[in-house]
Amino acid sequence: MGEIRATATIITYNEADNIALCIESVGFFDEILVIDSGSTDDTVELAEKAGARVIHNAWPGFGRQKQIGFDQSANDWVFSIDADERVSPSLKQSLVALFSEPTRLAKKSGYKVNRCNYFMGQALRHGEGYPDWLLRLANRNQARWSEDPVHEKMQLSGESGQLIGDLDHFTEARIDSYLIKQNTYTTLQAQNLFEQGKRISGWKLFASPLVRFFKFYFLRRGLLDGIPGFVHISIGCFNSFCKYAKLLELQKSKSN
Repeated sequence: MGEIRATATIITYNEADNIALCIESVGFFDEILVIDSGSTDDTVELAEKAGARVIHNAWPGFGRQKQIGFDQSANDWVFSIDADERVSPSLKQSLVALFSEPTRLAKKSGYKVNRCNYFMGQALRHGEGYPDWLLRLANRNQARWSEDPVHEKMQLSGESGQLIGDLDHFTEARIDSYLIKQNTYTTLQAQNLFEQGKRISGWKLFASPLVRFFKFYFLRRGLLDGIPGFVHISIGCFNSFCKYAKLLELQKSKSN
């Protein structure tokens, strides 16, 4: 039995390099549930060895896969964590303290945590990397995951609180693999925008990355994160450009 009566859910696909450390960081939960979409590496074996319960579900999209975790959890309170994330000692302390006070816990439908993104071996404390408040803990009877194919969101029927302590996020170890992942994300984002009826002009395609860079590098002081901050924000701006370029391509292909 873990220290808190809640379930930590993790969606996986070929996460052998991450899964053991992720599970170790949530080892104080009563249940650890891994939802795997067909890993071909040692993800499942490592997860089971670390004490997680593993279920298999063909990939339906990020939001729907995380909803499967909600639906299959043994507990009402569910904490969603990605395989490349770790609960920091300070966040663990906050979670244990919260669950030790049932009356306080029940006052909210869910709780946000502050994610700290690590990039090129460094914690990003400014720019778009921090603070990064995300809703990750919720009573599943009062919450549901959106069905967005990427950048899914936990949706609450009630109010949310905030927890002290960071959720550490370790992005891809290499820039080339990070860019491959971002290419997939921008394709999904463009398709999702198109299906929602959103359309893009050449002006927004040009202006969006420039506005984004000014906002995060100067206004949000991303420049204080040095070279890693500059690279991270620059890639984010390029992602914005690619997302809208792909949307524009979809518009033109459908109009022909």
